[in-house]
Amino acid sequence: MTDVHTRNLDLQVEWYGEFLRDRFRRLLDRLDLSQAQLAAILGLSAPMLSQLMSGQRAKISNPAVLSRLLQLEQAVGERGWDELPQEEQHRRLIEIRAAQPSTLSVAQGNPAEVPADPVAAIQSLLRDVASATDLQGAAELLEPSYPDIAEALRMLGTGRTQDARAYYARITSGR
Repeated sequence: MTDVHTRNLDLQVEWYGEFLRDRFRRLLDRLDLSQAQLAAILGLSAPMLSQLMSGQRAKISNPAVLSRLLQLEQAVGERGWDELPQEEQHRRLIEIRAAQPSTLSVAQGNPAEVPADPVAAIQSLLRDVASATDLQGAAELLEPSYPDIAEALRMLGTGRTQDARAYYARITSGR
């Protein structure tokens, strides 16, 4: 394994909480799809999906693709998915393929549009707009006047995914 390949896989775990191959493999197995079919639903080329799965590439750079991945994971993870008629499952997959929301779009009152993993979505967004060094620098600048925002930038922007999840859980639980 090359240094770049190892780095890409390490980045996937940091950014997405696990290897993308594992996330994609669960969907492929659950939905009994080929890689080309899954790529089409997500809005990726089949070679790009293969590169992400193999670790040749680290990042899903298109927010709409990440959003579709999160929606797809949520849809197939819902209780009752297996009981849906095949035509309804297919219709829902087509809806996901057509979806164009950003990673963080949340429709009020519609839990179906809440990202399955909000921490991964937030981390992806922050890492798309700034490097870890820039996020750390911004946190340092904010610290004296806005310590809570500085902590959020550090935890969600530059922290390890498991630490970011613990921080998110603490903040959203009100503790």
